[in-house]
Amino acid sequence: MKLVTKISNLLFLLLVFSLCFSCSDYLDVEPKDKLVASQTYRDVHDADAAVIGIYGELMNLADKYVILNELRADLLSATNNASPLLRQINEHSVTKDNPYANPQNFYKVILDCNDALSNFDKMLADNRLSQEEYNQRYSDIGALRSWLYLQIGIQYGKVPYVTDPLDNIDDVKDDSKFPKIGLDELLTKLIDFTEALNYMQPYTSDNLVINVDGYNTQKFFINKETLLGDLNLWKGNYTAAATHYRTVLETSTESGNQSDLFNTYRLAWGTDINVSYIRYQEQDARSLINTPTQGWGSIFSREMDNNWDYEWIWVLPFSADFEPQNPFIDLFSNRGGEYLLKPSERAISLWEDQTQLNGFPYDARGKKFSYKIIGGQPVVMKYLGNYLDINTLVPNDLLQRQGQWFLYRAAKLHLRFAEAANRDDRHKLANALLNNGIQAAYNIPGTTDVTDIQQTHDVAPYDFDARQGDYPYFRGPWYRNTGLRGRAYLEPAPVVGDSLISIENNIIREAGLELAFEGNRWPDLLRIARRRNDPAFLADKIYEKLKEEGNPHAAEVRSKLMNPDNWYLPFDWTNDENE
Repeated sequence: MKLVTKISNLLFLLLVFSLCFSCSDYLDVEPKDKLVASQTYRDVHDADAAVIGIYGELMNLADKYVILNELRADLLSATNNASPLLRQINEHSVTKDNPYANPQNFYKVILDCNDALSNFDKMLADNRLSQEEYNQRYSDIGALRSWLYLQIGIQYGKVPYVTDPLDNIDDVKDDSKFPKIGLDELLTKLIDFTEALNYMQPYTSDNLVINVDGYNTQKFFINKETLLGDLNLWKGNYTAAATHYRTVLETSTESGNQSDLFNTYRLAWGTDINVSYIRYQEQDARSLINTPTQGWGSIFSREMDNNWDYEWIWVLPFSADFEPQNPFIDLFSNRGGEYLLKPSERAISLWEDQTQLNGFPYDARGKKFSYKIIGGQPVVMKYLGNYLDINTLVPNDLLQRQGQWFLYRAAKLHLRFAEAANRDDRHKLANALLNNGIQAAYNIPGTTDVTDIQQTHDVAPYDFDARQGDYPYFRGPWYRNTGLRGRAYLEPAPVVGDSLISIENNIIREAGLELAFEGNRWPDLLRIARRRNDPAFLADKIYEKLKEEGNPHAAEVRSKLMNPDNWYLPFDWTNDENE
C-alpha cells in the first residue's frame, strides 16, 4: 500500500511547505494523492513529509477513538439526536456493518506506517538518510504503529498483526496470510518491537520541530516512553511500566529553569491549572477561578504557554479551515453542532458524590469545567474551549471550528504510574500521588529538619524527593507535587479494606473524574476487569449508566458483558467508498 501523502490539516500543510521550500526539485513533482516511492523517499525532506502525512491520516481517527473508548463505557451517552449506529455502540449491540466499529481506517494508517518503515530502511541502506535521521523517524513511526495496534487490540481482542507493506488493504482480512492473535500475544509483540527501537527521546530535528501558526510541533508526535509504560501496564509488567512512566515524569529534572524543574508534569501547586478559589473567598462558589487562562478548565483551552507545557504530553490540533474538520463540535455542541453525545447521568452522579476542601458537595471538575448545562442540556465542554465563549456559552464564530485532540497529559501519567506502583506493592506512594502529594504523605508534622523525611527512601523508579525545609534549606524536585485530588481541591479518597484493591478502585474512579471524555475510560475498565478476571467490574458500571438513564436494555447488556468474549467488537469491515 503506497503512502497517502496528501496533507490536509493547515498546520501540517504549512509544515510541509516549510520542509519543501528549500528543495526545488521536490516542487517539480506533479501533485497526486498517491505518489510512488521513487518520488517520495529521496531524501530527509521526503521522509519528513511521509511522517507528517501519517500523522495527518491519524487525525481522521479522532472521532472514532473517542466514540469507541468513551461511549462503550459509563461516562458518555448518546443523545436523542444520535443515530441508531451510535446507539448500538452505547448499548453494546454492534452489528458488523456499523462504520464506527470498522477497523479498516486503523489499518489504513498502520499500512502507511509499514510502507514508511520499509522505505526508511531502504533510505538508510542507500545513504539517503543518516543514521541519526533514520533512528528518529523510524522510532517515531514504529511507536505510532504500536500505539495503533494497542488501540485495535483493546477494541477487537483478536487482530491480524501485519508489519509488511501491502498493496491491497483487503489482504489484512485473509486469515491464511495474517491469522488473528489475541491481546496478550499482541502485547508481547508490541513490547518486544517497541523496546527495541533505538531512539526514545522526542524529535530534535529542526525540520519537524518548528513553530507553525502559533503552535510548536514538539508535542504533535507520540511520546514513546508513555507508550511503553502503557504496554507494560497492560501486560502486568508493573516495575517496567513505572520505570517508563518515571522517565517522562522526570522530563525537566536536568532543566536549568527552576520553574520548569518544579512544575513540568509534577501536578504542582502554584500553577494556573488547578481547581482554586479567590483567596479568602473560598466559601463563595462564585469565586471559583475559571477563565481561558486560569483554572482547571483552562487546560483544554489555553494557548501553548508554560502552564500548557506543564500538563500536555501529546496533543494534535485541528485547523478551522482545512480538512480533516474538527469532529468534536458536531459530536458534542448543541450550538452549531449536531449534539450527538452527552455526559451520562452516571458521570454527573460521580462528580456530585465528591466533597471539596471548602465543604462544597461536588467535584468542580464536573459541572464547572468538564460539562455545562446549555439550553437545559448537559454538554461536554472539554473539546469546545476554543469554540464556545466561556461566559456566554455561545460560539465565538460558527465558522471557526478549530480544536484539539487530547491524547496524553500529566494527570493521566500520574494515574498510570500510581496504578503500576500500587500493583508493585507501593501502596503508600500510589495513594500519595492520587490524593495530596508526596510531601504530605511522607511528612512528620512539627518536624523542622526535613533531611530524612518528605521523601520515599525507595529504589528507582519509586525514589521521590519532595523535601521543603529551611533549616537546613531543601527544595526537592517534587516538593510542589499536590496529587490528583489535591490539585482538584478535593478531600482525600479513603482506603477501605484491602489496600491494593481499594487504592486501585480509587485510582480508576479518579481517572473517570479527571479524564472523562478524553478517550481513556473503556480501556481503563477493560484493563482492570481483565487483570482481576472480574467481568462484573466492567459490566456493573455499564449497567449503572444505562439503568440511571432508564434504558430498558440495561440488564440485558450487563448479562452480555459478564461474558468476556462480548467485551470486543466484531472484526469486520466493508470497503470505504473513498478508498
